[in-house]
Amino acid sequence: MRTIWNGSISFGLVNIPIGLALATQRTDVAFRTLHRECGTPIKQKRWCPLHEREVEPDELVKGWEVAKGEFVLVEESDLEAVALQRSQSIEILRFVKLADVDPVYFDRTYYLAPAAADTARRPYVLLLRAMQETGMAAVGKFVLWGKENLCLIRAQGDTLALETLFFAEDVRAKNEIEEAVEATQVKKPELQLAEQVIDSLVGEWNIEDFDNEYRRDLKAMLEAKLAGEEIARPEPVEETPVVDLMEALRRSVAEAGKGKAKRDENGAVPKKAPARTRAKSPARKSA
Repeated sequence: MRTIWNGSISFGLVNIPIGLALATQRTDVAFRTLHRECGTPIKQKRWCPLHEREVEPDELVKGWEVAKGEFVLVEESDLEAVALQRSQSIEILRFVKLADVDPVYFDRTYYLAPAAADTARRPYVLLLRAMQETGMAAVGKFVLWGKENLCLIRAQGDTLALETLFFAEDVRAKNEIEEAVEATQVKKPELQLAEQVIDSLVGEWNIEDFDNEYRRDLKAMLEAKLAGEEIARPEPVEETPVVDLMEALRRSVAEAGKGKAKRDENGAVPKKAPARTRAKSPARKSA
């Protein structure tokens, strides 16, 4: 597995060699902005509206906006004064129950790859097995690309995974939501119907059951355009709003029951058919 950072996990006198590898990668379609007339990609210029001219790279400087339109200039030497020293070690600060860590703090997931040598791999497997047995996770810190990262190391199957974490000040407070929820009462019949909706949609967790329908349809549309086909725009579907909460819940139970009946024996989520296209007539050449 290709790693982007190599170092070790350290706690107490134990040192575990590891490599950091990306666990996720977006496969979205990327677009460029083109000039419609000639199809040339547009270039973004560094433009100063005060001097009305393009600015060269050596004329640029970072700025911290302290008020609207007011900046403190920050030189590279200023940043170097507070820069963190490069480190090749993830320092474990404490072990916590994995169930106690709210996923809202999870930022990005990486895999921790063990060392190639069998003797150097044994401490990795030992930590993994201990976490699996105890349900614990390790909270630590490490420096990556000059930035201090808080992280959580956990067992994911037979792999150690590392989650970079948001710090407490990075997560927005939800007091207003909790106060609004606390002040709102629901009726018992409504709760019972809501529980029926949930029960009718219960199934096994299998990520393969779900796909990105928009991404699939987008790629199909692009392939169709490449083949010269004309894209058929779907007709809008009007939905009748349901004002009564009990009626909405009853309809939800009925619809969920129909959806459950359509599932296959493995409980897979029914897939929607991709957007259709119609063949485009060959363009006539002008005389």
